[in-house]
Amino acid sequence: MSEEEQLPFTGERFTPECVREIWYEHWHRYAFARELATGKRVLDAACGEGYGSAMLAEVAAEVVGVDIDTRTVSHARLRYGAMPHLRYEQADAANLSFADDIFDLVVSFETLEHLTAQEDLLAGFDRVLKDDGILIISSPDKHTYSELAGFRNEFHVRELYREELLSLLQRHFSHVRLYGQKLLFQSALWQLNASQGRGEAWTASDAKLAAGLDYAPLYYVAVCSRRALPPNVLPALSLFGDREESVYAHYNHEIRKNMSAGARIAELEAEVERLRAAARPSDDAAPLRGWRWWRRKTPNE
Repeated sequence: MSEEEQLPFTGERFTPECVREIWYEHWHRYAFARELATGKRVLDAACGEGYGSAMLAEVAAEVVGVDIDTRTVSHARLRYGAMPHLRYEQADAANLSFADDIFDLVVSFETLEHLTAQEDLLAGFDRVLKDDGILIISSPDKHTYSELAGFRNEFHVRELYREELLSLLQRHFSHVRLYGQKLLFQSALWQLNASQGRGEAWTASDAKLAAGLDYAPLYYVAVCSRRALPPNVLPALSLFGDREESVYAHYNHEIRKNMSAGARIAELEAEVERLRAAARPSDDAAPLRGWRWWRRKTPNE
C-alpha cells in the first residue's frame, strides 16, 4: 500500500505501519483472539484501521468491524474490503444497532479507556452476544500505564485500575478470566520437534529465582462469558513475536550507536584536556606573575 493510502498515525488509532512495542502489543491481542474466532460470527468493536478484523476474518465465518470514524471505515473497506466473510460499518461501539444475541465473539481492544460511556459499551456487548458468547476486551492499567510512568495519553478519557475493570466486567459477565500483557525482555527455551509439553516461566530479582511471571501488567486482556469456559480453551501463557525481531534489532542498533558516541566523546574529552594542558602557563612564568603583582602594589605606582 502506498503512503497516500495509509491511514495517518495520530496516536488515537494504531496502524500496521507502527513499529516496535506498540506493534507487538496490538497484533498480539488479535493473535490471541484468533483461535476463539475460528468458524464464529465476530464483532470487532472500534476496529480502527481494520487490520485486526482482517486477521480474524481469515478463520471466522463472518467478521463485522465497526468504528465511529467515517474516514477510518472508508480506509478499512479500501484496504481489506475484498476479503471474504468481512465487512466494515460506521457505528458507535457504545450504541450498537445490531439485533440481540447474534454474535459468538465480540472483541474490543483499547476502546474502553477512550469512552465515558463505559457502562453502555459493556451493556451493548452483553446484548448482542449469544448466551454462550465470549467477549475479549483490553484496557491499560491506570497505575502502571499512567501513574508509575508519569505519562498522560491525551486520547484516554477514563483509565481504570484492576479492581475497577473487574467490577465493571462482572456486572455483565459472571465469568472473567484476566490476563496481564506487557512487552518483556525474556530468554526463551522451547522444545524442538515436539508438539506437546508443559510450560513454565521464571523471574529473578537480586539473584533470587521465583516461578511465574511476576511483573506489573501494563495492559489487561479480559475474556468474559456468561458460562464457564472449559479449562483448556485458552492458554495460561501466550507469546507473540516477529521473525525480524524488530525490537531486539532496534535495541542493538541503539547500543551500537551509543557505544560509538561514547568512543567519540572520549576522543573529544582527551582533545579538550590536551588543549587545556597546552594553554596552562609553564613553571618559568610563575615568578613573572608574582613580580607583576608586586609591581602593582608599590606605593609609587
